[in-house]
Amino acid sequence: MTIRVLLADDQALLRSAFRVLVDSEPDMEVVAEASDGAEAVRLAKEERADVVLMDIRMPGTDGLAATRMISADPALAHVRVVILTTFEVDDYVVQSLRAGASGFLGKGSEPDELLAAIRVAAGGEALLSPAATKGLIARFLAQGDGADDDRDPARAERLDALTGREREVLVQVAGGHSNDEIAERLAVSPLTVKTHVNRAMSKLGARDRAQLVVIAYESGLVRPRVE
Repeated sequence: MTIRVLLADDQALLRSAFRVLVDSEPDMEVVAEASDGAEAVRLAKEERADVVLMDIRMPGTDGLAATRMISADPALAHVRVVILTTFEVDDYVVQSLRAGASGFLGKGSEPDELLAAIRVAAGGEALLSPAATKGLIARFLAQGDGADDDRDPARAERLDALTGREREVLVQVAGGHSNDEIAERLAVSPLTVKTHVNRAMSKLGARDRAQLVVIAYESGLVRPRVE
C-alpha cells in the first residue's frame, strides 16, 4: 500500500523539496501540505495521512502542540508523526516523544534517511537519529546520577505488570534496536519480539515504541552510563 504523507512546515521552499523527494518513491505520496500546526491536524484527518513530517517551530500552533492534538484524537490513532527540525536539541527530543511523536530527525539528514524514517514510522516502529538518541540519553543523565529519587514512582510501579521477558525486550527497545536486532540478541523470532513489545505498550499505556523509550528511562529501568 502507498504511504500517505502530510508535510507540515511554514517554509514553502522546504515543503516543495520534501514533496519532490517523497513523490519520487513508488511506495509513498504527499497528500497535503500544511504551514502551521492547526492546519496539519485538520489535514491529517481530512486526507487520511499515515505519516506527518512535522516541523517544530511554526507560527500559531507549533509542531509539538499539533503532535499532542494528533496523539490525543482517537480518530487519528493510526497517524504517526516524525518531527523534522533544524533544532536537534535535548529538550525538543524529549518533548517530542512525550507529545506522541514516533521519531525525531534533523533537517540535515540525508534523503535516504528521511525516506527510511517515513517507512519505519508507517510500520509502527520508532526512529531517532543518532544525534537525537545521544541528546535523549544526555537529557536523562542531566536529571541526576541515577538515584531512586530520579525515578518516576508511578511508572516504576507500572513496570511490575511486565513479565521478565517483556522487561528484557523493553531494555532493548530503549537501546534503539529494531525487532530483528532484538530477536537476534535474545535468540527468539521477530514475531515473538513484536508480541512482547505490543504487550508492553498495552500494559504501560504507551502509544508506540518511542514512548516506551521515555518510560524505560523515566521509570529507572534503563540508566544511561557516561562513557
